[in-house]
Amino acid sequence: MANKRVSPNRMELMRLKRQLVTACKGHAMLKDKRDGLMKNFLALVDDTLAMRHEMERLLAQASSAMGLARATMGPKQLQEASLQNASSLEFKVSVKRIMAVETPCFEPLTSINASTEGQSFPYSLATTTSELDDAVDKLALVLPTMIKLAEKEKSLELMAAEIERTRRRVNSLEHVMIPDLQAMIKEIQSKLSESELANQTRLMKVKDMIVAAEMKQRLAYLEEQAEKA
Repeated sequence: MANKRVSPNRMELMRLKRQLVTACKGHAMLKDKRDGLMKNFLALVDDTLAMRHEMERLLAQASSAMGLARATMGPKQLQEASLQNASSLEFKVSVKRIMAVETPCFEPLTSINASTEGQSFPYSLATTTSELDDAVDKLALVLPTMIKLAEKEKSLELMAAEIERTRRRVNSLEHVMIPDLQAMIKEIQSKLSESELANQTRLMKVKDMIVAAEMKQRLAYLEEQAEKA
């Protein structure tokens, strides 16, 4: 039964029917959007898991190399080398749309691996070992994967929020708005049917009264004619 009170007239019935058609179309579109988001979300989850495994593999290699550098240099020298000024990294942040969801895109504008570009390391080579150079290079290899992983995980977070919003809208239409509209339409149709039936009953009674009056007049006329004869 509808929670709202409506006027049981044909104009209101037509208005509610138009609303119901619009709600049903919106419900179908939102369901398609939700299904599309879920498909993209699950594909992105697979890519993110694969990238996370790759990052963990690279981190394990870098950690092993850093442990070897610590063993050859000593903790104090390693700490001093780590405190040297390093070059900063610049990124271009843009936005791409996945099923109307704006997701971030990070693009490094500066080189990440210094040694492969012929640039110097941010510490003195005279006081460090080649093991540290190898560890720094391995850490640098982690950074691009880490950046892409952060991009994908943020995209997952935004898509999950949009899926939840879309799911709530679908449920609201499916379980609240559409049933309410259908109940109100049914209530108005029922009241209009009752009103139409009552009008037909009244018309039949009026017709019976008219027929009875005509028959009474006709009988009176016949009796009058018989008396004159």
